[in-house]
Amino acid sequence: MGLNTQKQESKDKVSIPVRLLRTTSNEGRILIICDDDAITERLNIAFREAGFISVCARSMTEGCRYAKSGGFQVVFTVPVLQDGSWRRLADIASQYDLGFVVVLVTRGFDFHQYSTALEEGVFDVVDALHDLPQAADAARGALWAAYLKGTGPSPDLISHTLAA
Repeated sequence: MGLNTQKQESKDKVSIPVRLLRTTSNEGRILIICDDDAITERLNIAFREAGFISVCARSMTEGCRYAKSGGFQVVFTVPVLQDGSWRRLADIASQYDLGFVVVLVTRGFDFHQYSTALEEGVFDVVDALHDLPQAADAARGALWAAYLKGTGPSPDLISHTLAA
């Protein structure tokens, strides 16, 4: 299908152009929503080395706009930014019937917060201080979950990247 532009209307009827990132190939597409450049760069490196395509957003508003495009199977995000939390993503996924999988990237999540996030639909929580080099492994698992939900790439991609 390639890149297309579509106008999405928000609740207050303002048109916002959104680039659709759907593709005809079986590429794993990951959205990173984070305002910390160091975390974003480390995630980008891990995903690029694993053969994934990643797009970055610095705010929850911008990230939600990208998420609405339907071109992502996995969203890595910090739990809270100045303009919203990961729960906004869950609302968008539900409202627009999008099946992306959310992975939280955090520093210092306690057990209660972790279990609550998992109960509310987060696929995994990655420790920003220690686990970022292994983020591609979390992405592979999340892509598999997206596939099982009917929104991810074919298992051929997942098998290929699992062997990497």
